[in-house]
Amino acid sequence: MAASQPLYERIERQLRRRLAQAVVGAPFPSEPQLATEFGVSRMTVRAALAGLERDGLIERIPGKGSFVRRSAAARPVGTLLSFHDQARAEGRTPRSRVLDAGLRPATSAEAEALGLPPNGAVVTISRIRMFDEIPVAIEHAAFPEALTPLLTADLETGSLHNTLRHLGYEPTRGSSVLTARVAGDDAPALGIDPQTPLLTETRIITDQHDVPLEHTTSSYVAGRYALRVDFTIAQPQPN
Repeated sequence: MAASQPLYERIERQLRRRLAQAVVGAPFPSEPQLATEFGVSRMTVRAALAGLERDGLIERIPGKGSFVRRSAAARPVGTLLSFHDQARAEGRTPRSRVLDAGLRPATSAEAEALGLPPNGAVVTISRIRMFDEIPVAIEHAAFPEALTPLLTADLETGSLHNTLRHLGYEPTRGSSVLTARVAGDDAPALGIDPQTPLLTETRIITDQHDVPLEHTTSSYVAGRYALRVDFTIAQPQPN
């Protein structure tokens, strides 16, 4: 190893070798522990950990510590798969933390998306969505007033889409618009820095009768969730 290589880079390389043998989800040593182990300052350790976090090898959660990370969950864009069902399919535990739930007048965007009159009401549910206790997204959902029974459902450990099915509504089709933003005021609830990028999906889901059922905006933490797009290559038109 070149002697001129910065100390934090040498530590980072050692930690990368350690991570290659680590169990996904296992706790990773804290900054003070690593500083003691390598006989360096916490600032040096912090620089080494920054590279590991940037490359998605560790997950640093304020108040909980660092953990060996899994690759970001990826959902095919063309597939309607609920957050709850995706977590189960990947062997992870889905949980939610309800931020707000109730009945209120619809915004103009919600009324248009759900086909409601301008003075119509909507059931709104805002939640932090988690995989294995790790916050992955903040979600704001609106439903027609007829779905008020959702407010008495288990919105933290249960599946909202399964509740819809039990009420006789089958989520069948959907369309999404993808944008991006920084976390900003949502950062504390997600346990991230305010400048962390979020992938935002605004979607409309219809039921088995093609009637609008749900208008939802989900903002996913970059590096913890991804949307996979399969596509074909457009062939050039002949001159």
